[in-house]
Amino acid sequence: MFRFSVFLGYIILCSEKVWSSEVVFFYSDPNDLFEQHPDVVILSTSILSTETLLRKLPFQRLHRNTLSSMSYQLKSSPGTFSLSIYPRISISYVPIPCSDPESDKTSWKGLPFVYNKVRIRDEESRVKRCEKFLGIFEKEGCRMVEMSCMEHDKYAAGSQFVTHTMGRVLLEKFGLESSPIKTKRYETLLNLVENTKGDSFDLYYGLFMYNQNSLEQLERLDMAFESIKKDLFGRLHQVYRKLLFGDNGEVKRNTRLPQKLIGHGSLIETPLDNVRQDDS
Repeated sequence: MFRFSVFLGYIILCSEKVWSSEVVFFYSDPNDLFEQHPDVVILSTSILSTETLLRKLPFQRLHRNTLSSMSYQLKSSPGTFSLSIYPRISISYVPIPCSDPESDKTSWKGLPFVYNKVRIRDEESRVKRCEKFLGIFEKEGCRMVEMSCMEHDKYAAGSQFVTHTMGRVLLEKFGLESSPIKTKRYETLLNLVENTKGDSFDLYYGLFMYNQNSLEQLERLDMAFESIKKDLFGRLHQVYRKLLFGDNGEVKRNTRLPQKLIGHGSLIETPLDNVRQDDS
């Protein structure tokens, strides 16, 4: 984002030294930064740190028409925090274009850019500022998608949370490893593990804790695994019955039947008549 902004000629004010350029200025004190009255404030932090950060920043030093853009993987919880903490500021919940480690790092072309306008109202200065900011990403080829925070988090639970869950299951719990005879499909699973293993557990926990849809996704995954197990063992039971009773339901004479223990511990064979009665 910094690279594109500098290329387009914007002046960047930062709270951390992340870029070296004559149009990028660093302020260690957020009070000094906010007193420069930037047109747009872009906030980006971990999900678990969102509320703490919002309560520390001096938003009262900004102009009323300042546009605050929040770049978070979840939107509903940060949105609730921000609306309650600084009620005067225009807000646009926009992340950097949705990407992953496999995305082209030199271009945003074709990447979905999800945003939601809040408190922009009909005030001309706010509308123009918001449109100009969104225009940066539109010109870079992003696929612009306007969506509510609740709707975004619902989709995020079905994509980001499920992806991280499967990556952690395969890596930490299942212990998926490479193989000298791996197929393309197996390699795809290994790539999923590789793409998620570098993310912290705090990120994964934040996706779970602050998205009300995540618990539903966990339950659906659990039910999906149970359903697959039921299908497999159901098919196995049919094969076993066919092996034991044959196609016409008659017990095969050369089939070894289950054995039972009698009181003193001796084994006895199950009578054929009892088997027929049980089967009927």
